[in-house]
Amino acid sequence: MSRRDEILRIEDLYVHFYTYAGVVKAIDGVNMSVLRGETYGLVGETGCGKSVTMRAVLRLIPPPGRIVKGRVIFNGVNLLELPEEEMRKIRGAKIAYIVQDPTAALDPLYTSGFQVAETILAHEENVGKKSVWERVVSLFKSVLIPDAERRVKQYPHEFSGGMRQRVVIACAISEKPELLIADEPTTSVDVTVQAQILEVLEDLKKTQEMTMILVTHNLGLVAQICDRVGVMYAGSIVEVSDVFRLFEEPLHPYTRGLLNAIPHVTRTQFRLEPIPGTIPDLINPPPGCRFHPRCKHATGICKREKPKLREIEPGRFVACHLYRGD
Repeated sequence: MSRRDEILRIEDLYVHFYTYAGVVKAIDGVNMSVLRGETYGLVGETGCGKSVTMRAVLRLIPPPGRIVKGRVIFNGVNLLELPEEEMRKIRGAKIAYIVQDPTAALDPLYTSGFQVAETILAHEENVGKKSVWERVVSLFKSVLIPDAERRVKQYPHEFSGGMRQRVVIACAISEKPELLIADEPTTSVDVTVQAQILEVLEDLKKTQEMTMILVTHNLGLVAQICDRVGVMYAGSIVEVSDVFRLFEEPLHPYTRGLLNAIPHVTRTQFRLEPIPGTIPDLINPPPGCRFHPRCKHATGICKREKPKLREIEPGRFVACHLYRGD
């Protein structure tokens, strides 16, 4: 893999939340690389740090959180070193973010079209009102909102959950970003609308030549649209692979556990195989590998030393002492 092919690289990222109960070590040395033009899936259990990692890319960690250290390289520039004024030019214009909850993202006091127009005006100067409104209508059509000319004048409460999500997508793509981060974009919709939204995102990715990061806990979505996958557990990336090899031969015990917990339509299963134990307390995380209390393969070194993310095959990385190779 050449670094010239990378659009985003995260190096040794740590994010902590300083609470009254203690310091929550939410992100613990994340390393991640996204190639230009691909769809990268970031998967893991709820609370593993997927959304926090993506928010750190845009420096949107709310208090009491703080990025402790690390580097976020976008097109060769470390975003964590940029002044806030420069970051504002990147957010929404070069890197766009589709949030999980469209109801919370949209202001109920303004029309949906106005909120998309506001995104355009935040990044462009000297654009006419008529021109902006025509672009908003065009954006509504591109995300398959019917009767766009009328719908741009309606308020968020007049839209269904799936349509609100499309309005949020329209906001995100309004400036034709190079990188689109979709943070569980289908969480609040049924499977039919879910399929429609995924189709919209895939079409937009191709027509606008975007790179996309799909944050999800749904491995079915990953298998459907992703090129490569990063598996996250308790604040760290534990495995990276192309999507086909990940499903055919998962390497990390946690990845195997995730796949074993999915029902298979082609074979009879009387009982799914759960991952034993619970996710760790990130105020007092276990030493060494954070997965070792739940891992049947754990040995003494797993309890003492955190494994590094190693490339064990071309394009396949795993953070597990089972693959030390020494």
